[in-house]
Order: sequence, then structure tokens, then C-alpha cells
Amino acid sequence: MSDRRPRAARRRSPEPQPAAASPGPAAGPDGPSVVQATLYRDGRRVASPATLAETYRQLREHPDGMAWIGLHRPTEQELHSLAAEFDLHELAVEDALEAHQRPKLERYGDTLFVVLRAARYLDAQEEVDFGELHVFVGPDFLITVRHGAAPDLSAVRRRMEENPALLSLGPEAVLYAILDAVVDGYAPVVAGVQNDVDEIETEVFGGDPAVSRRIYELSREMVEFQRATRPLVGMLHALMAGFAKYGTDEELQRYLRDVADHVTHTSERVDGFRQALTEILTVNATLVTQQQNAEMRALAEAGFEQNEEIKKISSWAAILFAPTLVGTIYGMNFDNMPELHWAGGYPFAVVLMAVVCTSLYVVFKKKDWL
Repeated sequence: MSDRRPRAARRRSPEPQPAAASPGPAAGPDGPSVVQATLYRDGRRVASPATLAETYRQLREHPDGMAWIGLHRPTEQELHSLAAEFDLHELAVEDALEAHQRPKLERYGDTLFVVLRAARYLDAQEEVDFGELHVFVGPDFLITVRHGAAPDLSAVRRRMEENPALLSLGPEAVLYAILDAVVDGYAPVVAGVQNDVDEIETEVFGGDPAVSRRIYELSREMVEFQRATRPLVGMLHALMAGFAKYGTDEELQRYLRDVADHVTHTSERVDGFRQALTEILTVNATLVTQQQNAEMRALAEAGFEQNEEIKKISSWAAILFAPTLVGTIYGMNFDNMPELHWAGGYPFAVVLMAVVCTSLYVVFKKKDWL
């Protein structure tokens, strides 16, 4: 990436193309596509062109300068204009247009194409928002194509402009500063997720029925977080492997090693979060099952008690029904009922009622219904 060959040898067309002469800040639903275009020389800002065409012209007039062009969801015309001017590979341009790419590092000649996934924690929603950043790094230019709110590259630009010695090292220094900003942006996310995990643990053992959904949603975010951090570890090691080949400045090497340490730590934390959420989900499922079993047991016990009460009520109803039946029969007043005119008829009826009731009582008592 430190190749400083003549510009004419590195461009498809050293002259402005008519079709690409007028792309400026294109207003879209989220504002202008060209966030900022700046020219630097020896680590200091020398110009801030208003259009891409003006940026191309001034960069040609200062072959020892560096252009830093920031775009936010650019149009196809703008990216094709940049591709024609800076000899960007068509596959990289296609990726930058479509977005939704995995983090990766590709080299096309003397141009490096980097895809990063930035993240930020939204306190109000208690969720993680992911953004996508595409970076083209050439010998004398750096182009950032941002999809989403994160990361905030204005802070990176201010930091670099406040350190001209670092900025004078060229586009590689800016790339490492962007990598550092993206990785540092993971720290608040890790802190927010840690707080969420702690809250979820409390909710799980507190019996909150809505906690399962929260665990599931946070687990999905951690899967997305893993997809952002895991490839970045390999990308940074690939960059470090090219230190000697591309003559990377020692100061930048130290920066990159520090970034690699941070992203490795973040990746390990994210892996730990996902494992913890898996275990919490298992514990929650166990607790839910235990709670359901306890509720079923309580229902069964209530049903058993209800059955016992029904047995008692039914037994006493049967005992009381027996004398009622005998009394009803002898209360029909038919003429041909011998017992009606029998002197012992009344005692006989009373004794019959007592015998029937006693017999039923004994039977129900043996069956433990009373």
C-alpha cells in the first residue's frame, strides 16, 4: 500500500471523463451522499472540494497529496465515477453498492478493499444496531462508503487532523485509525450487552414470563456481533503478515497490533455472551418446566380434593335418599298395600329405613368415601 508510482500509471483515465464530471453531493433520503472530500499534504488539510470532479482535479494538481473522500449510501453514478478515476475493481464497487457484505479484506493490485461491520448500543431500545463500512485504500487516496449510522468517521477525521505526523504516513494510517474507531466502538456495546445479560439472569430467576423472548432477541444480536468480530481477527492478522512486504511504518505496526489485541478480546467476550445466553436459555427452560409441573401438580391435587368432596356429598346424598324412597313408596296411599293397615307397619318402615341407611353408611365407610 505504500507504492507511490506516477498517477498516470495507476489510473484508467488521467483526464476527467465527461459523464463523471458533475457528480457532487447528491441529496438522498438521508442527506448528501458525499459527506466530505478533503485533500491533505504532509498531514495537513490543503483543500475541501465541494464536488468529486473538483476533488479529482485538485488531486491531479498535487500529485504528492492524499484525498480522503467520505460517502454515505452513494449513488451508482458516484461510485462508477470513483471507479473510473481511481481504477477501483468492479467487484469491489459492486460490493460497495449492494452492501450487506461480511467483513473481509481484498487486494486488487495496489488498492485494498476492506469491509467492516460497526456496532453501537441503543440504550432506549436496549438493542444493538449494526452498520456497514466499505473502505478503498490506494497509494494516494482513501474512500469510505458508509451504510448505516455507525461508525461516526467525523471523530476519526478530527483525530487524524490533530496529529499531522500520523496523518502524513498516508492512507494506511487513516485505515488503521478507522479500524481502531470501529473496534473501540465495540466497547460500549459489550458493556451494554453485559448489563442486559445481568438483567436477564435476574428476570429468569424472578419468574418473568417475557424473559424468553428477550433471551432469543439478544442471542440473535450476539450471532450478528460474532459475524462482525470473528472475521476481523483474521483480517488484522493478514494485515500484520504484510508488514514486511509492503514496508509498513513501525508506528502503524504498533497501532495495528493494539487494534488486533482489542478485537481479539472483544471477540472472546462476544463468544462468552453467546455461551452464557445459551446456558441461561437452558436454565430458563428448566425453570419453566418445573413451574409447569408444579402448576399441574397443584391442579391434580385440587382435582383430587374435589373428587373426595364429591364422594362425601354423593355418599350422604345416597344415605339420605334411602329413607326418602321408603317414605315415598308408603306415602302413595294405594288401597291394596297390606302394610297400610298393619299394626306393625310403621315400626317396620322405620326399621327398614334405618337398616338401609346403616348398610349404605357401612359400605361407603369401607370404601373410604366418608
